[in-house]
Amino acid sequence: MIGIAIRACFGKPAFEIMQQGQTPAGMKNEAFPEKTMIFGLFRKKNNNQAIVDRQYAALTAAARMPEIYERLNVPDTVMGRFEMLSIAMILFFRRTRASATSGQEIAQEIVDAFFQDIDYSIRELGIGDNSVPKRMKKLAGMFYGRLEAYSKAMDTGDAEELALALQRNIYPETSTPADMSGLAGWMMTAESHLSAVAEEVIATGSATLPPVI
Repeated sequence: MIGIAIRACFGKPAFEIMQQGQTPAGMKNEAFPEKTMIFGLFRKKNNNQAIVDRQYAALTAAARMPEIYERLNVPDTVMGRFEMLSIAMILFFRRTRASATSGQEIAQEIVDAFFQDIDYSIRELGIGDNSVPKRMKKLAGMFYGRLEAYSKAMDTGDAEELALALQRNIYPETSTPADMSGLAGWMMTAESHLSAVAEEVIATGSATLPPVI
């Protein structure tokens, strides 16, 4: 189910996204040091699978909201969709930092499933086994670099810095990037929304992100 969801979000093999990333590989995740290493964490607990599937579907749906691409200056491209799915997962990841062990496990399994699906997509394209770890490391650097940059701005409530970080990642090669203040504002609203979500909702994989207003 998760593999289908992520491919539906991107619209083409997820591997293509990796080749467009701008964040240096191997960046240390200072904001979430316990989450830095993902390799070897491709695991699924049977008792969590239905919960993980449900929550992942909700995050994917949020990343595909048409209003994000129509009103918040996110390009409706493979990379734009990747950026939004990463943002949705980052928001959920940040919420579950303060959750009980079960909530943190669910969050980690969602991220693991994301990387596992991309690993599968790389191999499906016929990339040699020796090249897969290097490409996965590059993608991990992209994701955790965004997690660190966005968290730094959000921890201090700095919407302007968050908008600049979004510009750097979403418009890396554009001399006049689009204004990302709207997306930054939505992310701040989404964080407040998630902070009010009860732990039992997190534990059942039923958390949602707010609409774009």
